[in-house]
Amino acid sequence: MLSSMPAAVLAAVGVLLLSAMDAAIKHISVSHGLPAILFGRYLFGSAAAALIWNHAGRPAITLEMVRAHALRGVLIVVVAGAFFYGLSVLALAEAITIAFVAPLLIPFFAWAIVGERPRAVSIAAGVVGFAGAIIAMQGAPPETAQSREHTQGVIAVLVSAAAYAWAIALLRTRADRDGAPSVGLLQTAIPCAIVAGPAIALSPMPPLADLPWFALMGALGAGGWYLLILAYARAEAQKLAPIEFTGLIWATAFGFVFFAETPRPPVFAGAALIIGACLFAEWRQRRAPTPPAAPRRR
Repeated sequence: MLSSMPAAVLAAVGVLLLSAMDAAIKHISVSHGLPAILFGRYLFGSAAAALIWNHAGRPAITLEMVRAHALRGVLIVVVAGAFFYGLSVLALAEAITIAFVAPLLIPFFAWAIVGERPRAVSIAAGVVGFAGAIIAMQGAPPETAQSREHTQGVIAVLVSAAAYAWAIALLRTRADRDGAPSVGLLQTAIPCAIVAGPAIALSPMPPLADLPWFALMGALGAGGWYLLILAYARAEAQKLAPIEFTGLIWATAFGFVFFAETPRPPVFAGAALIIGACLFAEWRQRRAPTPPAAPRRR
C-alpha cells in the first residue's frame, strides 16, 4: 500500500504523526526533564523502528551504513534536544511556526550536499511560506513574548530548524540507497545510544503510569520518520520541503484541543500564506520538467 502512495502524501502523513508526537512531548515535559524525554523518545522509537525493520525482512545493516548515519544521529539529537526545550516553554503552534525556517533552508542544504539546484518556484515558495511563519509568530501572547524564557525558546527552535535542514539533506543522500526500514532504525538507535548515558545518570526512572506516553511518543516518531524517509527517497528535497508547513495546521489543532491554546488572528493569516505557497509550489512543479542535477561532490 505504501509503495503506491505519492511521495507528497507520505510526507504529509509523516508530518501529521510527528506533530502528534510534539503534542505528546509537550504534555510530558511538564513533569519530566529533557534527558528523560530524549531517552524515552529514542528508546521506544528504536523499539517501534525495529518492528518495522523486522517486518521488512531484516534488511542488512552494515558498518559502512552505521558510519554514514553517525553524523545524522548527532544532528538528530541536536534537533530533538533544542526543539523539545522549545516545546516546553512555547505554545505548540508558535514552536512549530518558528521551526518553519527549516523548509526554507532545505533546498540550499540539498544544493550543497546533494547537488539539487534550487528551482525558482522552490525558493519563492520558501520565502512566501517563511513570511507566513513570521506573521504567525506575532500571535504569541504579549505577556510572554518579551520574557527571557520565551527568547531562549525561540533561539532553541531556530537552532533545531537549522540542524533539521542539514539532517534532511543528508537523508536524501542515503534514503534511496539504504532503504527506509534500515534508515529508520539507525536514526533512532544511534541517538538512543548517544543520550542513554546522560539520561540514566541525570534523570530518575519515570513512574509506570507515564510509560504509555513515552511509548506513544516513540511510536509516533518512528512512524512519522519512516514515512518521511520513504518520501525523500522518491522525490527531491525541494519538492517536499513546503509540505513541512502543514505541521502548523496540526499544531494549531492539537494546541487548542489538548492545551487550551487559542491561536490569535496572525496565526491564521500566516497559515493562509503558508498553505497557498505549498499548493502553488506543488502545482508549478507538476507542470515543470525535472532539470538535470549538478554533479555530486566526492
